[in-house]
Amino acid sequence: MTPDTSPIAAIATPPGRGGIGVVRISGRGVSSLIDALCRLPAGAGLQPRHATFTSFMAGDGSILDQGLALYFKAPHSYTGEDVLELQGHGGPVVLQMLLARCLEAGQSIGLRLAQPGEFTQRAYLNDKLDLAQAEAVADLIDASTEAAARSASQSLSGVFSGAINRLVAQVINLRMLVEATLDFPEEEIDFLENSDARGQLERIRAELDTVFRHAAQGALLRDGLNIVLAGQPNVGKSSLLNLLAGAEVAIVTAIAGTTRDKVTETIQIEGIPLNIIDTAGIRHPDEATDEVERIGMQRTWQAVEQADVVLHLLDAAHGPTRGDDDIAARLPAGVPVLQVWNKIDLSGHRPALEQSGDVTQLYMSATDGRGIELLRAELLRLAGWQQTGESLYLARERHLIALRAARDHLDNAEQLAAQADQALDLFAEELRLTQERLNGITGEFGSDDLLGVIFGRFCIGK
Repeated sequence: MTPDTSPIAAIATPPGRGGIGVVRISGRGVSSLIDALCRLPAGAGLQPRHATFTSFMAGDGSILDQGLALYFKAPHSYTGEDVLELQGHGGPVVLQMLLARCLEAGQSIGLRLAQPGEFTQRAYLNDKLDLAQAEAVADLIDASTEAAARSASQSLSGVFSGAINRLVAQVINLRMLVEATLDFPEEEIDFLENSDARGQLERIRAELDTVFRHAAQGALLRDGLNIVLAGQPNVGKSSLLNLLAGAEVAIVTAIAGTTRDKVTETIQIEGIPLNIIDTAGIRHPDEATDEVERIGMQRTWQAVEQADVVLHLLDAAHGPTRGDDDIAARLPAGVPVLQVWNKIDLSGHRPALEQSGDVTQLYMSATDGRGIELLRAELLRLAGWQQTGESLYLARERHLIALRAARDHLDNAEQLAAQADQALDLFAEELRLTQERLNGITGEFGSDDLLGVIFGRFCIGK
């Protein structure tokens, strides 16, 4: 992608009212706008990277607002270009007026509105950030938990990229040895043996597994888990949602079928975001009291199909019923299911987590909270969360796909290594593909289409 140096402008702070609002301008010719926008003493100008209190002027010389002006001279700026930031008051009207004035003053240099994510895209194209760091900017903004924010900060600071670059360096070193051997076939040596290729391959694979494990944990922090509460009416789904949320977010009554539609609440357990989805109670369609309840049950099954984990709630006071068996038989294969026997305050059971064949059962009470800690711990286990105390990277699904593909190519390389020097050319190709997959994470070989998708999800002023 060829960098576009035409100047761009946008409001860089969120919509709405606030104490401070920022209009950002980046690109060639930005310095020529300073005198038109800022009321400064004659010949004073703006000292790069220093805040200057000034008045922001309209085209007729009247004052639009007052605030701070900061000028960043290329390449010492976020985008790597000349950047001017006008920090005024955070009212939506005054910010729009200031932005319109900037566009008016910048007509002579071709100033235009920025596209979503274009400031960060320019930072990437001007080598201020690699692609993984650029994605971490958006992840840091969108982080829903403290743990997610810390992990995004790790990625933004280059920890994730550094781990990928170290892997790439090791692969390149091994590729160099292979290519040298292929270039001199007359030398009768056992390359794989003399260069300890298998040992190098094992070390690369071990480090890749470590990076993948940290990235997978980070992806969990970023995306969270969708947990659907399913079961017959009046088994305590809404009560459990309220208990997990710590608030009365769902209506609870003794009347069957109170919940008619999905109710979603996001909670945190050890910093992991979990989207708890309460659904309409499931019973035979002929037992539904009206069309609304039937639609609610259809939406329940739709939510179950899209779930990461299903909590199948049952009434411990009444024991299993045919309706419970019908629900269990219909639950989709491949989705982890935890059978939660609720109402042990009425049944006399003790809180417990039991394994019966392939079925995991948990006994608890959503009324008095007994067994809730067992449930929280089991949800973390089902999510695949492991508390390691190590730094995590807030990875994305595309990162995990690339790491899995790189691991597959290393597996192929290991199989080819067993054929000794007879398969060196194929061995070299698998290493090249490994490097290509890893480089795709940081954007070494990122396509224009990929960049468009990534930066198009940013907000306008970022």
